[in-house]
Amino acid sequence: MKLAVLGLGCWGLVLTKLLTNNFDEITGYSRAEDLSDELRLYKKTTKPFNIELDEKVQITSDLAEAIKGADIILLVVATSAIRIVCEQLKAAGIKDNQILVNASKGIELPSLLRMSEVIKSVLPNQKTAVLSGPTLALEVLNGCPTAAVVACEDIKTAEFVQKACNVPAKFRLYANTDVVGVELGGSLKNVIAIASGFIDELGMGDNARGALLARGMAEIVRVATKYGAKPSTLWGLSGMGDLIATCSSPLSRNHTVGAMLAKNKKIDDILAELGSVAEGVKTSKAVCEIAKKLGIEAPLSTAIYEAVYTDKNSREIFLNLMDRALKSEEDFQVVEK
Repeated sequence: MKLAVLGLGCWGLVLTKLLTNNFDEITGYSRAEDLSDELRLYKKTTKPFNIELDEKVQITSDLAEAIKGADIILLVVATSAIRIVCEQLKAAGIKDNQILVNASKGIELPSLLRMSEVIKSVLPNQKTAVLSGPTLALEVLNGCPTAAVVACEDIKTAEFVQKACNVPAKFRLYANTDVVGVELGGSLKNVIAIASGFIDELGMGDNARGALLARGMAEIVRVATKYGAKPSTLWGLSGMGDLIATCSSPLSRNHTVGAMLAKNKKIDDILAELGSVAEGVKTSKAVCEIAKKLGIEAPLSTAIYEAVYTDKNSREIFLNLMDRALKSEEDFQVVEK
């Protein structure tokens, strides 16, 4: 069996190393301009961190070569590049029966489409699944155990990917058919993680973080269920599990963005210094547009949007959340259908 990993950034490299022994063949793909000689020739790199791949891993900048004969294709590129890469996959001759598994978390702007919807708009007949969960790349690289979810409307496809990519004692996978819930849980929590980094940097305390996680989860559920997500999915690994991990760890890029915002740094400078994508930045804008479209409240996402995209004082934006009109915690309840 063959695996192709498209995108050799932090998570793409770690998944390549993690899954090497699960497949007879494994190929990592990156654009020529992003592929270092060190990685191409010696299967190792020091950026974004030290990692050495097995000799059996083939590295290429030829997309057609990368996907040829692959049973599973992992898509691990920035969400802003998903549509472009899918167009390239179409031109490269991807087969309908090759399973395309998206491992990137976000919402396309300005369309407000989930990533699986973007993929289907370009490759309508493609077998498609989603991989999401609490997967901080450096922890996984260091051998720390975690669990994640593989979602596909066709449960047999989800189970095929689950069994193929499960790594005993390290990477436990669960199958799910709620693609909407898995995708939105993984995307929306990035926005809350930015808020968590902000309050951590300002030393607002564990009580504030606990309140943020609880109200942040309520916001995620409020938005996602309007799109048809199951509440039980959102309380699982791709929602609550991922939320706890990213809101608690400085290893999270989104958490780091929040911490840097608290130091009054501008978002362009933050992203330049970070040197990698923090999906919560654009997702905050997407959530605000979705909330407006659906006529629902998203105060935390709105606060992040204002902190990122306006000149308002970031500290005041967050403190103002404490002075919103009082209401009952029971005002919003979701009953599983």
